[in-house]
Amino acid sequence: MRYSQMLIPTLKEDPSEAEVLSHKLMLRAGMIRKLAAGIYSYLPLAQRVLRKTEQIIREEMNRAGAQEVTLPFVQPAEIWQKSGRWNVYGKELMRLKDRNNRDFCLGPTHEEVVTELVKNEVTSYRQLPLNLYQIHIKFRDEMRPRFGIMRAREFVMKDAYSFDVDEKRAEESYQRMYQAYHNIFKRCGLTFRAVEADTGPIGGNFSHEFMVLAETGEDSIFSCNRCDYAASGDKAETGKAEDGSADNLSLGELKSVRTPNKRTVEEVTQFLKVKPEQLIKTLIFQEGDNTIAALIRGDHEINELKLQNLLKTEDLFLASDEAIEKVTKAPKGFAGPVGLDIKVFADNSLKGMKNFVTGGNEKDAHLVNVNLERDFQVDSFCDLRFAAEGDSCPRCDHGQLVMSRGIEVGHIFKLGTKYSEALGAKFLDDKGKAKYMVMGCYGIGVGRTVAASIEQNHDENGIIFPVSIAPFEVIIVSVKPKSPEVKDASERIYAALLNAGVDVILDDRDERPGIKFKDADLIGIPLRITVGAKVKDGYVDIKLRKSREAVLVKVEEIVEKVREMINSD
Repeated sequence: MRYSQMLIPTLKEDPSEAEVLSHKLMLRAGMIRKLAAGIYSYLPLAQRVLRKTEQIIREEMNRAGAQEVTLPFVQPAEIWQKSGRWNVYGKELMRLKDRNNRDFCLGPTHEEVVTELVKNEVTSYRQLPLNLYQIHIKFRDEMRPRFGIMRAREFVMKDAYSFDVDEKRAEESYQRMYQAYHNIFKRCGLTFRAVEADTGPIGGNFSHEFMVLAETGEDSIFSCNRCDYAASGDKAETGKAEDGSADNLSLGELKSVRTPNKRTVEEVTQFLKVKPEQLIKTLIFQEGDNTIAALIRGDHEINELKLQNLLKTEDLFLASDEAIEKVTKAPKGFAGPVGLDIKVFADNSLKGMKNFVTGGNEKDAHLVNVNLERDFQVDSFCDLRFAAEGDSCPRCDHGQLVMSRGIEVGHIFKLGTKYSEALGAKFLDDKGKAKYMVMGCYGIGVGRTVAASIEQNHDENGIIFPVSIAPFEVIIVSVKPKSPEVKDASERIYAALLNAGVDVILDDRDERPGIKFKDADLIGIPLRITVGAKVKDGYVDIKLRKSREAVLVKVEEIVEKVREMINSD
């Protein structure tokens, strides 16, 4: 390709709308343009990067035995109603009606569609295992689309769905996808980590997220400094409870103290001159028609997902001020476990605590020297809080959790029979007995993978794309394109590289060298060949974008040297 013939509208200044680095650089590099909130046009450079990323995904999915299909983007409400997600998925599901007033939605994911397809086409165990995938547009009506294509409403996604005869075979399919994802992100030149994760609205009983490690990532990752344990911030377990840590402390006398207008942890602990870890927060939740209490230490934060999963419900929310007062007989901010006539769940970190502070279930009052068993009973101890750096590892005896930041680019799930049961996807086993297919699903955000690569690979001058997904492998910068000598050499090098199968762009614009160099750095081409004054002696400069290493090469040796440098990058 010739630069002069391509649509590459680079910008000199940072766009005011850009929120994160990848968003800024993709706008400046002329890769994307915004049409509406969370909806973008992909220009030629971005399209080339996306296609190369998709090709890597395709090759690894095919190698793992998956088969490519294309599934409908517009989906009828009936199949979502069968799965139970029509009223559960929330406002992210873009609903619409056709001319006959029938309900449809724009596909945010395709579990229902693919299960309906397989249900009607697969009847025997001889047709299984089966793994179908597509690379297709999705639409999720995000409440706050942000970060450019990192969290867009319309996006390109690779989604795959496996169908097996039993849990053992389903685990084998899951592991094949787990390895395929490792291969994909490694080939994309990314530094990443697979972490245990919550299944969210997709459902199922187990999942892994693939996180690209980046300081700018919006997701937290907790990993052990001794073993292989790693999990997302929502999923990370908090290790073993330190039961009996206060055994040598005698029980104090339970007392009520006045705490006028002191409601928050900070206000109460400062007023009573105690540490936050000596206070227990009592949080009142509504779970369907039931009211429950969750207890955690004052220096910890409740993880509502963990509580929701513990109770096996999707209908969980913090109680209203009126509901709290009805249960505790006190306004919000003064709730405590003593005397509560509802189920009480306590975080594991409360085991072994003595003489702690709680709300007094009375306005402007707190209790001191509160103790488990003596003063109140707990229905269940469990892991209810967000992990924190320095927590003990839940998998090994001596490790501690370390927090890092990441960007989710892929997610794989063990779905079990959730969708096959809901939509009636059965097969006949080798004994002629009807059984439900055991499913898994596997997603990769193609655009997010590109954006994450930019977040991880950049400098003050612009993007540094890995060779495997760069829009071009090589850019030839013709310093004086009107000079016959420079023009002739540039054209000869361009033709030689094309004939050798190198993905190359020739910057043949009539621009100052500085502008060309800045644009080459901005758009992130891994290798730059500069054809300038030295060409009269038979030499050109080659410079690596990543290391800034430059070498002088004879024109007749250029193809061999370029291949060597590309393969070593």
